[in-house]
Amino acid sequence: MKIFNTLSRRKEEFVPLEPGKVKMYVCGPTVYNFIHIGNARPMIVFDTVRRYFEYKGYDVNFVSNFTDVDDKIIKKAIEEGVDADTISKRYIEECKKDMAGMNVKPATKHPLATEEICGMLEMIQTLIDKGHAYAAADGTVYFRVKSFKEYGKLSHKNLEDLQSGFREIKVTGEDGKEDANDFVLWKPKKEGEPFWVSPWCEGRPGWHIECSVMSKKYLGEQIDIHAGGEDLIFPHHENEIAQSEAANEKQFATYWMHNAFLNIDNKKMSKSLGNFFTVREISEKYDLQVLRFFMLSAHYRSPLNFSADLMEASKNGLDRILTAMERITELSGKASGDVLTAEELEQEKALNALVEKYEAAMDDDFNTADAISALFEIVKLANTTASEESSRAYVDLLKNEIQKLCDVLGILTEKKKEVLDEEVENLIAARQQARKDKNFALADEIRGKLLDMGIVLKDTREGVKWSRA
Repeated sequence: MKIFNTLSRRKEEFVPLEPGKVKMYVCGPTVYNFIHIGNARPMIVFDTVRRYFEYKGYDVNFVSNFTDVDDKIIKKAIEEGVDADTISKRYIEECKKDMAGMNVKPATKHPLATEEICGMLEMIQTLIDKGHAYAAADGTVYFRVKSFKEYGKLSHKNLEDLQSGFREIKVTGEDGKEDANDFVLWKPKKEGEPFWVSPWCEGRPGWHIECSVMSKKYLGEQIDIHAGGEDLIFPHHENEIAQSEAANEKQFATYWMHNAFLNIDNKKMSKSLGNFFTVREISEKYDLQVLRFFMLSAHYRSPLNFSADLMEASKNGLDRILTAMERITELSGKASGDVLTAEELEQEKALNALVEKYEAAMDDDFNTADAISALFEIVKLANTTASEESSRAYVDLLKNEIQKLCDVLGILTEKKKEVLDEEVENLIAARQQARKDKNFALADEIRGKLLDMGIVLKDTREGVKWSRA
């Protein structure tokens, strides 16, 4: 299995720190509002990475945090006249609902920044003791960037060039920096903000320190994979490396994985451009399984363009798989025979070759786009070779393989039962009655009316089935 490592800028063979185990940390959202579809991409991508490791037999310890203390959270709390804790708890629960809708598995641990303050204070003190950090006169604590000789190794930036790209939030005490590139570990409280007592001042942690501390606590000083969106490479992940390696004197993460940006109609997502969508808003138009399938339709390191046309294409592609699974499930209930026929043994070889193609794509830096192409080929094989004459052994073989490969992608293979509104239900019942009365002209008229409403009917031996057009 090869992973593109942002640190080395090349694909590397995956070798875990401990055989059979994967320790993985993924930066989670700041919970001040509903998550947007940009947040959804890393959630879906790295959930799929986790699922594939598990498919390959690894024991995965997967940690993803919630940042529940932040300027945006505090701003939202002030606007609503509530405390910051109320805002963060509300949107953590809303985030979990959206994650469940996208079939993102809960992490092994979802730590909260506010519950790990003691660990942050300890690491900051360690950094001070080792000469990597210092306290300014007002109690702000900074990391001394020049003390960490490898600073810039992830983002491949030189210290001299960093100032223009630096985006650390300006805080009280900024003038107390020894160097413009030094970043905040602890900052003094402001009026009305939540704060904690520290040896330096009453205040709260900087953004970067939380992930270093939580990763160490729940995964250890060294981890296999650290992941997130490419916007986190600098300064967040660069600063995490500096903090962790300066404090622990060990390599922090072996592999660094970053997903590319999501654009909307070929433009950067922005509230000012009016092309900003939350996952909750998308769920009003599409099943979130469609969003998940769309996110996996491109390689995670490739920029992905979101549009209505592409979502429709994803909806249709997903429906191909679900329809095939529905058909195979029906065949399984009717078929008999626990032994593959000679012809089916040959078809099994074709199936195994396609499964190997799927795995080869996933082994090559988790290329979900090519894996989905292989999955479509398996669906085609199932549609063209499985019939009422097939043995149950062959039908179940197809069903189980498609199920397993869909599970890796987080795709639920059972079609959701849609609830028809009363008008549609009445029309379908009226058409059935017209057919019984041999009034075929009326039955055809009703079928046409339903088709205009986007409802396609199919008469089968098991009765009338319908689908969205």
